[in-house]
Amino acid sequence: MKYTLSTLIVCLLLSAAAVAQKKAITLDDVWNGVYRTKGLDDLHSMQNGKAYAVFNFDRVERSTRVEIYNYKTGEKVKTLVSSADLPELNYFTDYSFSADESHVLLATEGASIYRYSSKARYYVYNVKTKGLIEVAEGKIQEPTFSPDGKKVAYVFENNIYVFDIASGSTDQITFDGVKNKIKNGITDWVYEEEFTFVRAFEWNATSSKIAFIQFDETQVPEFSMDVYGKGLYQTQEVFKYPKAGTENAKVEVFVFDIERNTTTPIAFTKSYIDFYIPRLQWTPKGEVLSVQVLNRAQNALDLWFVNTDTSTMNLVLEERDKAYVEVTDYLTFLEDSSFLWTSEKDGYNHLYHYAPTGKLITQVTKGQWEVTDFYGYDPSRSTLFYQSTENGTINRAVYSIKLNGRHKKGLALREGTNSAEFSANFSLFINTFSNAVTPPEFTLHEAVSGRLVKPIKDNKALLEQLSEVEMSQKEFGTLSVHGNDLNMWLLKPANFDAQKTYPLFMYQYSGPGSQYVSNAWHTTNDYWMQILAQQGYIVACVDGRGTGYKGAAFKKVTQGNLGHYEVEDQIEAAKQLGAFPYIDKTRIGISGWSYGGFVSSNCLFKGHTVFKMAIAVAPVTSWRFYDTIYTERYLGLPENNAEGYDANSPMTHVAQLKGDFLVVHGSADDNVHVQNTMRLVEALIQADKDFDWAIYPDKNHGIYGGNTRLHLYKKMTRFIHETLGDKRE
Repeated sequence: MKYTLSTLIVCLLLSAAAVAQKKAITLDDVWNGVYRTKGLDDLHSMQNGKAYAVFNFDRVERSTRVEIYNYKTGEKVKTLVSSADLPELNYFTDYSFSADESHVLLATEGASIYRYSSKARYYVYNVKTKGLIEVAEGKIQEPTFSPDGKKVAYVFENNIYVFDIASGSTDQITFDGVKNKIKNGITDWVYEEEFTFVRAFEWNATSSKIAFIQFDETQVPEFSMDVYGKGLYQTQEVFKYPKAGTENAKVEVFVFDIERNTTTPIAFTKSYIDFYIPRLQWTPKGEVLSVQVLNRAQNALDLWFVNTDTSTMNLVLEERDKAYVEVTDYLTFLEDSSFLWTSEKDGYNHLYHYAPTGKLITQVTKGQWEVTDFYGYDPSRSTLFYQSTENGTINRAVYSIKLNGRHKKGLALREGTNSAEFSANFSLFINTFSNAVTPPEFTLHEAVSGRLVKPIKDNKALLEQLSEVEMSQKEFGTLSVHGNDLNMWLLKPANFDAQKTYPLFMYQYSGPGSQYVSNAWHTTNDYWMQILAQQGYIVACVDGRGTGYKGAAFKKVTQGNLGHYEVEDQIEAAKQLGAFPYIDKTRIGISGWSYGGFVSSNCLFKGHTVFKMAIAVAPVTSWRFYDTIYTERYLGLPENNAEGYDANSPMTHVAQLKGDFLVVHGSADDNVHVQNTMRLVEALIQADKDFDWAIYPDKNHGIYGGNTRLHLYKKMTRFIHETLGDKRE
């Protein structure tokens, strides 16, 4: 539906149903996990296609387990491994199988490093003998079974090692790894954050070779953060962080031959200067390696096939875009060495089938909608399985389609968010479904027809629990803003009275390709919005230009000018919402985290006649302070686009601040450095502006740990009450 002033007046003046006295949601309950959903943790389909494994915690034994369930009956077949039976382990937190499922890799004593990276102690569990052997002394990174299941490769202190399971021996294959200088087989900070992978090494199909990326960070500038801890003196964490326009790590691909004990560099036949290697993947042929090379501007991506036996290489595919090329996670090789690839080259993200030479065979999917996930290819039926926005950009559905692009079939089409986990032989899939009123439901389906086989798990108990709580339902719609229909939702108090007026609180993120207006079950943040609604606020979320899943043109309109159109859209949306008869246009606030903090700051400064207050959590305040890969993807190099970097910096507009402003940051934010807030605060002080701010010691970009998140949300709630509503705790 589309929100217009006239239709809303008609609908809302009909009547407001009386709301029975119900229990209020509290922030303490939210952060104590009272409303946590049940799920299927770390689901793994067993190779026989008849069973799946999940990670469970036994509350009676206080043990962690890998348990096997039968797909069709839903009954537990057995407990494969339990920490209660392993005296060497008090617990384990993760597991992974060898290809033949004869061994399981178990992680314990894990420690987070950055967003995706961690290190832990790892053990190999023998399913048949029930024996346990530690892979290495100490905590290691990214241990990975060889395809034949005989070895485990891993990284320790920036070097790659190979552990032989049978003999217990270990071979070191790189020797030059040094912190903040050389990294082998593990990505640097900026690759991890922006290309979203950590393990930068890959086994080939025959377990005879390991390809890896080496990162030479020697020339990358260092960033340091004070860590206050509990000691008499603070310490410092120092790491390499390339900010926009500065030196990146130099990357090189090497191939290690297990039998020959030799390491060979890959020398491209095309000259590259200042480039990225965002993906590395072996083809089914054990000697052929695929390498994706992306230029620094990120508008030109090349796919290479490298024969590591003959040192010959072919440039198979060239992706080009006026703005930037999206790196695909869905490169899939078929039995004839042809491959599947996703691209936005027709304006929407779709699946393509290419010959081994790179010649296009067919565009498998097409239409003014986007493929949002690719689940795999079933060679026995020449069928692909994928998720898309075909039933609306705020929804997700699951489909199958033939390799030739014909005979498309909807497999999970309920209005909301569907996602699938297929059995190894693609005969069955477990669908996870939720929408704004339905918490996650897990059901088993036939892959050919989509027919429901049986329910597996639901969260009806949570729904019953929430029936006793004051809850409001999201109202989805669109706003016509600057010639675009922008997705939005509204949340009103349960006792909403159309004859009254309410303050409006807007929450957004707005970053390139993001989506915050989606028909899915509540996040923790959604419960906070419910609390605000029950305390007398109307809450809104609008996805403006630059956000995702509405085509490349809509997403890439912000190219070279981050923060311009996004802020325009939020200001105009606030004006339109403020014109609704039940919204008090003199009491409108906006908030956001990270990119959302960047936008909310600018909304208050530039839109001071519209917004009364703003909260910015961990905001970027100048893109000059942010990393190379993300920033240059959208803005180019600073020396080539100074206007794009500075014109929309919140620091440029502090003199316009007239409302109430709260800025929050963690002092140990390795992503958006606290430097952003410190420089903004200094600019506000020099402009003689009054504002509120808070620094959370030793907390990262997520600002969590212990009581921290609860404290933060209580602080933000009080600030909203003091600036938009009645003062109350």
